[in-house]
Amino acid sequence: MKKRAIAIIFGGKSPEHEVSIISAKSIYHAIDQDKFEVSLIGISPAGKWFLIQEADFLAADFQIKTGRELYLLPGHTQDQIRILDTGKSVGTFDAVFPIVHGTNGEDGTLQGLLRHLNIPFVGPDVLGSAVAMDKDVCKRLFIEKDIGCAEGIVIHHYEKKEINYEKIVEKLGQILFIKPCNMGSSVGVHKSMNKKDFYESIEDAFLYDSKILVEKAIVGREIECAVLGNEDPQASTVGEIVMEKGFYDFESKYQSADNAKLYIPALNLSEELIAKIKDTAIRAYRCLELEGMSRVDVFVTATQEVIVNEVNTLPGFTSISMYPKLWEKSGIAYKELITNLIDLAIQREQKRQELKSTRL
Repeated sequence: MKKRAIAIIFGGKSPEHEVSIISAKSIYHAIDQDKFEVSLIGISPAGKWFLIQEADFLAADFQIKTGRELYLLPGHTQDQIRILDTGKSVGTFDAVFPIVHGTNGEDGTLQGLLRHLNIPFVGPDVLGSAVAMDKDVCKRLFIEKDIGCAEGIVIHHYEKKEINYEKIVEKLGQILFIKPCNMGSSVGVHKSMNKKDFYESIEDAFLYDSKILVEKAIVGREIECAVLGNEDPQASTVGEIVMEKGFYDFESKYQSADNAKLYIPALNLSEELIAKIKDTAIRAYRCLELEGMSRVDVFVTATQEVIVNEVNTLPGFTSISMYPKLWEKSGIAYKELITNLIDLAIQREQKRQELKSTRL
């Protein structure tokens, strides 16, 4: 059987650049080498695209700094990615696995570029990616569809001088979470307990986005559910994050497995509640027009209310990441999961190509 040509695109002009490299290495080690011929494309912190050699990629000190710089040919159906100094094609790809977390990768911009290149890609399409990345827009859509979410207020950078801590506390409570609206992996996310913490958190969050979200703290268990599929999405078993201290921040997700304990499946949940969580995850997935994959993070309160915290359209694929672990526990091994995601990408593109693009 002829191998499919796959490109893993990683790195990116984002604060989550290093996380993306870790995820890409995990995918590269796990992908079925009998089915796929893999090329590696790294995007530097400056936004330049490079063809990366395997030996360089696997080095412990690997950074995306040099390589054969690439250029793109939008509108073509083959040989769309070429080497800058020679014009030589790096191949025609059957699909791309973009694992560029955060802005300029998970927010619809990369997805739109891949659409112009006519290359199928893993994960949600342009609209779903853009909508899910913006926590403010997500919240508005969830409210419209009666999907539980935390009460909060949005502050734009131009409103910064008008922030009134006392009024916010009166509305949302003493314990607050401050988040950039367009960022993932808990970058720029802070828990505020007092006025000093609040204003310091505001300053940091505005470093990553011009729009931030201040949310009421939800007291509840942190449960995560993985969703897989296009028109007929399926939900995995559910997992739970139990923190020794603090909250599930960047370090807990990617740098330390000690502070956060992951339980898959989640402990002591009734079948009825598990079904409710899965249903909420699917409803959130469809509400945001998602396809391919996403991880839906929720809180479950003492009264068994399910509150959506966040939807991650390109969740981490590291060795300690929840998304592949949830599917592994649900009966889909890591290698098979990657194959399924690539198949879903190709199927979606085939259906898109069947649509008329002209009135003739």
